[in-house]
Amino acid sequence: MLRQLPALLLLIPSLAAAQASSPFAVKGRIGQLNAPAKVYLVRDFEVLDSATLRNGTFEMNGRTEMPGRAQLVLVRNGRRPDLRQLPGNKLQFFLEPGPVVVAGSDSLPLAKMTGGPLTRDYLRLDAALQPAISRMKASGNEYQRATEAQRKEPAFAERMQQQFKSTNKEMHQQQAAFVKANPASWVSLDALQTMQFMQTPQYAIEGRLYEALSLELKASRPGRFYGEMVQGLKKVRIGAVAPAFTQPTPEGRQVALAGYRGRYVLVDFWASWCKPCREENPTLLKAYNAFKSRNFDVLSVSIDDNRDKWLKAIADKHLPWTQVSDLHGDGGEVARLYGIHSIPQNFLLDPQGKILAVNLHGTELEAALARFVK
Repeated sequence: MLRQLPALLLLIPSLAAAQASSPFAVKGRIGQLNAPAKVYLVRDFEVLDSATLRNGTFEMNGRTEMPGRAQLVLVRNGRRPDLRQLPGNKLQFFLEPGPVVVAGSDSLPLAKMTGGPLTRDYLRLDAALQPAISRMKASGNEYQRATEAQRKEPAFAERMQQQFKSTNKEMHQQQAAFVKANPASWVSLDALQTMQFMQTPQYAIEGRLYEALSLELKASRPGRFYGEMVQGLKKVRIGAVAPAFTQPTPEGRQVALAGYRGRYVLVDFWASWCKPCREENPTLLKAYNAFKSRNFDVLSVSIDDNRDKWLKAIADKHLPWTQVSDLHGDGGEVARLYGIHSIPQNFLLDPQGKILAVNLHGTELEAALARFVK
């Protein structure tokens, strides 16, 4: 599934920190527009301020509890925008102590920004991400132009998926490099939060980057919130003993992970409603059949909350290994224990229960099994 980065970034909560607020000023010029045209300052699905344009100029002043991503939204008829689906004439920027100045002809997306050190940091990171974002948009446009028949072709779907993975990987690497080089910047904390949309977080990457952040960032409320996630990642890092759990099968039999000691086991997190999970089932089935005679097994943990749909998905895909779930959805015990925020995810364990590898998909799964399972 192709996803647009700007939309994803709006999902990240700022979670205002308990610290002294700082004054901010956002001002600028957008062509020669006048009333009723207005500019709205939006942050975390909340309108912080608005200003009516006069000969294209506007200015908004206020206080912010902490720096963070925000948006300017231009509405020519002046009506308050629907915060669930903002209009296209908008500009993302970094709200920081001190003034941010915007200048454009009549379009916010093409406007130029100047400001303090956080604005400069934000613009540097944005420039580094633009090549990958442009390729992602091009892939999205190609998918939209394709016919329904083209979209169903396996070769087309595979190419789209590979392009999506490639651009996500590049954006993830650019953000990680920025965070590593700028551990005291609020933009780094924001980037660290967005990285989870590019790739599934791992303690070896995101955990190490977080630990290197400044004390101020880690002590902020979003920093503490992210730190809790890092502690969860640490429990399921490569080399750690996988957390123990016991869950029921569809028949009600209680199955313990400890019962798999002495075997290699792939703990697989999925759900009936997860299309990528369902698409991966044939690959997992092929790997299971190839290695089941070599001291290897699979234990699938569903984060479904609907028993009938869960059972139908198992039957439809003819999955022969053990399936368990408490049917509590993403709030289930094992999902929380393993820090599952997206699926599919999996963990390959050795006969002693230690985690050998994580998130093995496609050809990576068979390659890892061939390497580890003797």
